[in-house]
Amino acid sequence: MSKDGTNRGGARPGAGRKPKAITEKIASGTPGGRPLMVVDFGDEAVNLKGSDMPPVKEYLKAKQKDGSVTCAEDIYKETWEWLHERKCDHLIPVQQIEQYAMSIARWIQCEEAVSEFGFLAKKPTGTVISSPYVTMAREYMKQANTAWYQIYQVVKENCTIDLGDRTPQDDVMERLLTARLNGRR
Repeated sequence: MSKDGTNRGGARPGAGRKPKAITEKIASGTPGGRPLMVVDFGDEAVNLKGSDMPPVKEYLKAKQKDGSVTCAEDIYKETWEWLHERKCDHLIPVQQIEQYAMSIARWIQCEEAVSEFGFLAKKPTGTVISSPYVTMAREYMKQANTAWYQIYQVVKENCTIDLGDRTPQDDVMERLLTARLNGRR
């Protein structure tokens, strides 16, 4: 505590060494020989049931001003299915998946606008400036990456099966490149 009575310094969120994935812990064992905590459901495992994907909210499917529909619904479904396959769908709040899906969809919209209108824009005074879509795309990409890193960290720490090579984040650039081919703007 400083002289003025405020708390400063200390641990910051996200600082420090990242935790090991549970699959790495299982493979290498734990230092000191401590056993890993494994939940055993015993005979009750037969009675466990899966959950259905939560319904997609209307704002993810909303029509845009130009009449098109964003790809947020598709991204939401792909991400949820990826989480469900790894049995981590119950660990991630639905709102976080929605935030990720909408950020990626908006990023794709901005990138398409940059492709359509170019990197430069004009002010009402006639002077040339950098396109605002470039700045917006950069901000949406930051939001999407932050949301994805949070999702992936939870999965990495709790998934006992191999995560595999492909993730929904890997398909983002492919989605951007094929968006024009599918007629979406």
